[in-house]
Amino acid sequence: MSESSFARPRLVTKKFLPKHQREGDGAVVRRCIGRSELKTLDPFLMMDDFTVSPPAGFPDHPHRGFETVTYMLQGGITHQDFAGHKGTIHTGDVQQWMTAGRGIIHSEMPAGEGVHKGLQLWINLSSQDKMIEPRYQELLSKDIPSAEEDGVEVRVIAGESMGVQSPVYTRTPAMYLDFSLRPSTEVHQHIPESWNAFAYVIEGEGVLGYQNNSPIPPNHMAVLGPGNGLSVWNRSSKPLRFVLIAGQPLNEPVVQYGPFVMNTQAEIDQTIEDYHYSKNGFEMAKHWRSH
Repeated sequence: MSESSFARPRLVTKKFLPKHQREGDGAVVRRCIGRSELKTLDPFLMMDDFTVSPPAGFPDHPHRGFETVTYMLQGGITHQDFAGHKGTIHTGDVQQWMTAGRGIIHSEMPAGEGVHKGLQLWINLSSQDKMIEPRYQELLSKDIPSAEEDGVEVRVIAGESMGVQSPVYTRTPAMYLDFSLRPSTEVHQHIPESWNAFAYVIEGEGVLGYQNNSPIPPNHMAVLGPGNGLSVWNRSSKPLRFVLIAGQPLNEPVVQYGPFVMNTQAEIDQTIEDYHYSKNGFEMAKHWRSH
């Protein structure tokens, strides 16, 4: 099939190479969402392609009002929080899906020597969900549903693809798919019409939208326009790997102060006070330190 199989194929409306920047305690990230080229993409607040080596990492930091998803591409990360959750996620695992809700303080540090790489996504929560109790959903690599057909493999971190569905419950409706395409293969993935979507190329290069478009190189972000699905071709002689992420926009005001994301400035002021005085969800913040 040389053309898209969708009545309204999604096309790339913006593509760019996110520049490296420092984050946390010595980590290096390519910030795909949450930078000048792309402030937000409702419901997504931030997306980082991160690289970290000991002793660098992401030490104790608070969150309120959104969810984070950490997906390891190489190495491992040990995470812990003030509620007593602790664990290590390795290549292909997902620290999934951390719903910060009314408040959490956690740390993420490299598990062992060497270079550790992964993707971290921040997903906004609707006003009615911002103050819910925190929760985790974790998926080990062996538990992530996958399917393979005609040289195309997909790992379904959230949502559905190739008849396979993820067990993860996404409070803000979303899909998170990790595709690997052998040379000279193609994939056609349905995306709900009302959702915002983007693709991020991890390795290789892919043609997105129409067959005659120029390929998107590695480490490039591709924001997708409206439509009911995305077609991708691997015309190169090397494997292509990319993530396709989409979500239902909340269409609510966003007021963000670092890791606090609410709907009004008054709610942000209240959050800063709650954190400062260790109350309303941050009760354990006063005495907890990761180790």
